[in-house]
Amino acid sequence: MKVRTRSSAIIGTLALVASLALTTASADEPATTQQAPKVALTKVTTAANPTAGTAGPGGSVWIAERAGTVRVLSKQGLGAPVLDISKETTTDGERGLLGIAFDKKFAHLYISFTNLEGTSTVDEFAVRNGKIRPETRRTVLTQTQPYSNHNGGDIKFGPDGYLYIALGDGGSGGDPHGNGQKLDTLLGKLLRIDPSGGKPYAIPEDNPFVDDPNAKDEIWAYGLRNPWRFSFDAGTGDLLIGDVGQSNWEEIDWAPADSKGGENYGWSQMEGNHPFRGGTEPANHVPPAHEYDRSGLGCSVTGGYVYRGKAIPALKGQYVFSDYCDGTIRALQMKDGKVTGASDLGVNGGEVISFVQGGKGELYVLDIGGSISRIDPA
Repeated sequence: MKVRTRSSAIIGTLALVASLALTTASADEPATTQQAPKVALTKVTTAANPTAGTAGPGGSVWIAERAGTVRVLSKQGLGAPVLDISKETTTDGERGLLGIAFDKKFAHLYISFTNLEGTSTVDEFAVRNGKIRPETRRTVLTQTQPYSNHNGGDIKFGPDGYLYIALGDGGSGGDPHGNGQKLDTLLGKLLRIDPSGGKPYAIPEDNPFVDDPNAKDEIWAYGLRNPWRFSFDAGTGDLLIGDVGQSNWEEIDWAPADSKGGENYGWSQMEGNHPFRGGTEPANHVPPAHEYDRSGLGCSVTGGYVYRGKAIPALKGQYVFSDYCDGTIRALQMKDGKVTGASDLGVNGGEVISFVQGGKGELYVLDIGGSISRIDPA
């Protein structure tokens, strides 16, 4: 993810182009433009550079701010910080507090951030009666980063109860260390661990590379450049990953709920469906479900969620996403991982850094400039 502030101080390299073009990964079954559901963005509050959020206890929504604070959303707006690690992180490059997640019983809160040395870190806090217990904090996983960009940082619990962690390829540009295709590093990967099964965590026995002495046991999927935001479909359990592209193509990857893991999404041999700098397509390459080129303002895909709320029936089952540089909220109709239709929802979320799915399935849009909005029926 390329992060900038509303003052237009650009952090990371942004591509300035003219319009966003939607294409699909399959030439045999091209997407058709669909009549978009009628939606509106309702601004509910503002925050200081919000980066991520999660559904919390009792139907609450918790918001992470990049500089290191976590606040709870209420009808009055965001409350005072319930957690503050601002002295432990930095907003240099693409760093900061990048992800938060609760386990299924809301018994633990997990945060994903880069520490003062730039190391990607996942910490755990016990939660009692909806309140964080700071004294229980422990570090679950760390990964050193060679550069200040492409940290990834999103974290989610899957339908299987395991914690999934997205890490970028280590940064710079063009994956200079080849981390995307290497299985002996956690960089450029989606990880799957059991944080409650061991100290600091356990490896699920059915992870795809547990019997490979040349691969990291934590790896669930690989070939990713900067999987900034991913999610699980609350209705089907399918996995969708918004992977930020390098020069020309943004992509959304998909895996079915019954996947055994091990998917290779191609980076850095491939950028979307296209060989990258003379790369050769891996034999096991899993092409994106959707890609779009950078012929317009689009330069950094922001993955979202399959809508499973009740407020907008016409949107149900569609994957809602955006682009940090374009801001248009869009939706994909999908069947078995293939895009059958695409629509522009007619609203713009600004510099969309993330989506948040509330406990009842309604979606919120986070603008790094500060706005937090809800997607409502028009």
